[in-house]
Amino acid sequence: MTRHFARGLLLLTALSVSGCAAFSPDSGMNTVSELTSQTINKDVAFVRTADGADAVDARVRQLLARTLSVDAAVQIALLNNRGLQAAYNELALAETDLVEQSLPPNPVFSISRITGNGASEIERQVVGDILALATLPFRSDIARERFRQAQLRAALATLRLAADVRRAYVRAVSGNETVVLLTEAKATAESTAQLAVKLGETGSLNKLDQAREQVFYAETTADLATARQAATSARERLARLMGLWDGGLDFRLPNQLPPLPRRPQALPGIEADAVAHRIDLQIARLELNALAKSLNLTEATRFVTLLDLAGISRRTQDPEGTPFRERGFDVQFQIPIFDGGEVRVRQAAETYNLAFNRLTERAVNVRSEARDAYRTYRSAYDIASHYQREIIPLRKIITEEMQLRFSSMQVDIFALLTEARQRLASLRGAIDARQRFFLAQSDLQTAVNGGGTPASGGDNSTTIAAAAPADAGH
Repeated sequence: MTRHFARGLLLLTALSVSGCAAFSPDSGMNTVSELTSQTINKDVAFVRTADGADAVDARVRQLLARTLSVDAAVQIALLNNRGLQAAYNELALAETDLVEQSLPPNPVFSISRITGNGASEIERQVVGDILALATLPFRSDIARERFRQAQLRAALATLRLAADVRRAYVRAVSGNETVVLLTEAKATAESTAQLAVKLGETGSLNKLDQAREQVFYAETTADLATARQAATSARERLARLMGLWDGGLDFRLPNQLPPLPRRPQALPGIEADAVAHRIDLQIARLELNALAKSLNLTEATRFVTLLDLAGISRRTQDPEGTPFRERGFDVQFQIPIFDGGEVRVRQAAETYNLAFNRLTERAVNVRSEARDAYRTYRSAYDIASHYQREIIPLRKIITEEMQLRFSSMQVDIFALLTEARQRLASLRGAIDARQRFFLAQSDLQTAVNGGGTPASGGDNSTTIAAAAPADAGH
């Protein structure tokens, strides 16, 4: 019987091993690349070797050699950001869990020898977990769902980094544009303040008017210092997201944001697109599927959670008799007297219901976020284009007319200074409007495809996955 059991155990193990998962050559990164390339059309790389690191460094240096565009900044971050590489490490760890859950439990071999008064006894055992072998296909299927979730989480981290880089780039370039504008305004204000001092010395300008001229120069100087600090901080955030060390911190940025597109995007089916493509929703759906399978497994093994079968071979040597051999088997199983599995079934059911409600809530939120992001995008475009088509051209006309009248002495310097302040405010408003548009454009992309900032409650799918064991406690 022991021989038959050992053969059966080895046969069952061999059949189980034939369906086991194996490590992929790319640790699941091919799926991540396919998911992200549909949205951002950029290369992603999981750096695991020295040669890979050298190739990434060469690519980063090549991109940094030119004035940095937003696409180049995103590409550098996707190759060079160590936080993203850590997310890919988590994906590789998830693959190890998949392979581990797909392997049958190792049989346990034991041998014992007892001697005394000239007698000896040798016992051999081979023990196998029959329940674990029987449920192996179910546990392996659940592990594949978990690994697919890990791939989606890695893709989500990639999209999130790309969105963060785009926002940081827009803020950094907008900061540069504001600094350039205020630098020119400061030069003008300084000349006006110096002229006011000279007029005051000749008695042509009283102290009140002198103070008005000088305070404009002082305020512009303070605004410039604030703008420089904001631009420096925005540049540093962009450098952090791109993962740059000392050698890459001298990257060049343009001094102004690109012009607005000729027309805004028309997205009549944005809600359906968001529900179909949002990666966080795909993660939640996979989580629900995995929990459903875990619930079925828990119900199937409700009463039996332990089933070990051991084949025993014992040889006894007695000095007063001939040696003899004994064979048999030992079965261990748990008797559900106090715990009939109701607690585990209830926990699995409530965890499934929790995931279902979270998924439904997230779907409702995704539709609302998509609508709101598109309305914000259109409003930001209309405001920025209004500045570009109406306000700035009118301000240019006013400035030219005021300079002509000042040259012909039809207006005094105070009117010219007042117009300069108003023009400065309009130009700063135009820069701010274009910045809001490009930020809204990035937010619109994340609202449709995912990659936005997690909600205050955290990533629901990740929370659920942490709360529920991968195999419902088995």
